[in-house]
Amino acid sequence: MACHAEARRWEETDWPQIFVFYTMLLGAEPSPVTRLHRAIALRYADSPEAALAEVDELADSLDGYHLYHATRAELMRALGRPDAARTADERALTLAANPAEVDLLRQRLQWI
Repeated sequence: MACHAEARRWEETDWPQIFVFYTMLLGAEPSPVTRLHRAIALRYADSPEAALAEVDELADSLDGYHLYHATRAELMRALGRPDAARTADERALTLAANPAEVDLLRQRLQWI
């Protein structure tokens, strides 16, 4: 299912359905990265607080993964915690290798 592409506008994305699909995927193929993606869907289906609680449970398994830290940074921004967002983006930047992702992280750090 391509729920992300079904909506005509971003605001119409069916995040609860996407969350359910990630939950089903976790049942079939559990992985920390899938849990991270499920937490991102949870942010929009429920709240940034709920998503952060899920993301924080992944700290041990995903500490070396740049997108874990980039996700934490986005959640911290959504929760009005710019200092924590900066710290998470800085950690993501040290781990990122893709030039486009490095550029995006640098831009984020300039915005804070």
